[in-house]
Amino acid sequence: MMQPEDIKQMIERGLPGAQVAVIGDGHHFEAQVVTGEFAGKSMIQRHQMVYRTLGGKMGNEIHALSLRTLAPGE
Repeated sequence: MMQPEDIKQMIERGLPGAQVAVIGDGHHFEAQVVTGEFAGKSMIQRHQMVYRTLGGKMGNEIHALSLRTLAPGE
């Protein structure tokens, strides 16, 4: 079973320097991700960037992930 800390570490590895906070119950999670890499990107592009960091875990070990993606200063 995935834990919030596992997801946090995966996102941090995939988006170095990002500020990441994740909460959840093992099945449903909420994450806030702040990184300069999101500047100028749409919400969909930002979410896709986060999903790429999680690879095949999305839809399998991670059943639901609510994302708040921000560039610094937003």
